[in-house]
Amino acid sequence: MTARISRRVLLLAAVGSVAACTTPKEDTTAALSPLPAEPETRMTAAELKPVSYWAGVYLRGWNYTAEVGLPLSRSADSWDHYELSYTVDACVAMFRATGERRYLDRALQFVENVVASASTMRGGFLGWTSAQEEGDEVPLYESYFWRYGTALLVAMRENPSVYANPSYRSRYDRLLSFAEKHIFEKWHSRGPEDTIYRERTHMTAHWALIASNLSRVTTDAGRKQRYLTVVADVDQHVPGHGGGLRQQMRRNPVEPTAYFWSDVWGSAARPGQDVSHGNGVMAYVVEARDRGTTWTKADLAAFSRLLTRVVWPGGTTYKAYVDGSGNDNGWFSDGFVKLGRSDPGVQQRLESHRVVNDQFAANMALNAFILGARK
Repeated sequence: MTARISRRVLLLAAVGSVAACTTPKEDTTAALSPLPAEPETRMTAAELKPVSYWAGVYLRGWNYTAEVGLPLSRSADSWDHYELSYTVDACVAMFRATGERRYLDRALQFVENVVASASTMRGGFLGWTSAQEEGDEVPLYESYFWRYGTALLVAMRENPSVYANPSYRSRYDRLLSFAEKHIFEKWHSRGPEDTIYRERTHMTAHWALIASNLSRVTTDAGRKQRYLTVVADVDQHVPGHGGGLRQQMRRNPVEPTAYFWSDVWGSAARPGQDVSHGNGVMAYVVEARDRGTTWTKADLAAFSRLLTRVVWPGGTTYKAYVDGSGNDNGWFSDGFVKLGRSDPGVQQRLESHRVVNDQFAANMALNAFILGARK
């Protein structure tokens, strides 16, 4: 599904058009060995726009996001939760960047409403159906939302004052229990090779992010090991698909210091991953790097050069695929924007980006916070 920007709040510019599919052609580029980290510039965190600037941009849409988000959160159709996921990510990012509980409270309201809308499904698990898929349960839609629903749990667990607060703690415990049983266990029990280890990189990356998040908050040793197994599988050897995300990465055919990958496991065919869905891979990889898994500073540098030299070579030119082909709309809010936290030069470049919405602004605030903390 193509990521859409028409509904998103605070859109300042959207140029270009969704690219037509190009004819795949095989690329003989060698699998990529680790590249040296290469800063985009010598920019320092102190020279960047502060958290307060991006918080101000985000808050311009504060009322609108509630008007749009509340009905979506109360819906029993998981497609609406798919749409809501961007707003939850924005709230969690703002809470992490500022520590202000109004952002936490809104994220909790949205996620708790989603839980309250669940009904009993096959096997006694709770869940949702979608009219988009003729009334079926849809693992993609649920994983798309719950990668950020579980990120909320991590943010609460890592904030000492919130975790120690009895009211927040009880809400946290209820959401953790729900996510462990009715999201991860439900789909894993129905056959992980069909529901978790999906046929496309971005679809599988959603589950890797869920598993990574739950591994940080679970109190059950057995569950934790299962989550960590999924993370390792996705990174190195996806069952039924050979290698993992690391094996997918190759030298970019138009920029040898940047990454290229196909969304099809085991393939190196151009044009490769489309940028829109590539956001899902980026959302996972950036968090995985921050959490100390197999992804490295050099990896993020290669992804950053993909963004700044291939996908967005300058101005309002945005490419549709990771080999630099096609034209697109510059929607980086759900993943590529998060690369700004890894390098002040990338953050500075993103400050000039014209396609800005609430999720973009919130993650720019989080980037600024993390860069400042690392300084």
